[in-house]
Amino acid sequence: MPNLRFEEPYDDARLEDWRYVHNEIIPADPLSLDDVRERVTRHHLEVVYLGDVLVGCSTVRPPQDDSATAMVIARILPAHRGQGFGGRLYERGLERARGLGAEVIETIVLGTNVDGLEFARRHGFVEVDRYVADVDETWHTMRLT
Repeated sequence: MPNLRFEEPYDDARLEDWRYVHNEIIPADPLSLDDVRERVTRHHLEVVYLGDVLVGCSTVRPPQDDSATAMVIARILPAHRGQGFGGRLYERGLERARGLGAEVIETIVLGTNVDGLEFARRHGFVEVDRYVADVDETWHTMRLT
């Protein structure tokens, strides 16, 4: 496996990299840099590079209130899919979520992201809910079984 570098986005340049990946994969819900600055205060964000090349990003939403459910989302840019990078990023997110007390792991995937839906299914997720957002996009909530 090539040498991947995982970083928490600690400055605007890395927050912008995280935002870029998010917006490329989820064009229906684009985020501004200010949105990402706020998001990093609530969630664990990570950016992954192959050398100096941006490959993907992840989000771990910790369990809230009395819930033991965490959300783990791994995003890999299309040019870098199928090389095991998503699996490595997902495993890091899963480990982080469990370290935060998660007993149930969910993810959410935009319906037009066929690769993301297939990735989730291959990694043991099953759909538990779906909804249509304001932008007429279907989102699939999936739970790890």
